[in-house]
Amino acid sequence: MTTTVTRRLYEVPDFFGLRGLNRLFDEGFANWGQNGIVPTWIPATDVSEDKEAVKIQIELPGVKAEDIKLSLENQTLTIRGEKKQVAEEKSDRLHRYERTFGSFERVFALPNSVDPEKVQAAYEAGVLTVTLPKAERARQREIPVSVK
Repeated sequence: MTTTVTRRLYEVPDFFGLRGLNRLFDEGFANWGQNGIVPTWIPATDVSEDKEAVKIQIELPGVKAEDIKLSLENQTLTIRGEKKQVAEEKSDRLHRYERTFGSFERVFALPNSVDPEKVQAAYEAGVLTVTLPKAERARQREIPVSVK
């Protein structure tokens, strides 16, 4: 007699967009009060990986390079900085003011495959790109099969 067991992965439905709302609360309060920094905005971030490295790209429009600080400790990368408000000309009427200013902080737990000694950061056109190369031991390689 043969018995077949089937496993099904059930995805919890996203009732009324609550999963997205929960993510927003998590991001908004993730760093609340750490190191005396209360973030006032969370820059958009892309994280990608290939066989050579992990890349983190963060949109930081209007932030000067000297106002960005990166630190790496215990496989944790912290990126923090501040977007300073530029003094506006005084006018009789201000119709709309939507630009975000203030401090930000993003914290990333890095995989053990990253080589912390070779981390590089570049800032161009308002986008910070942090390249975290993988250690040689963590890179995928082919192993030849010998025939005897």
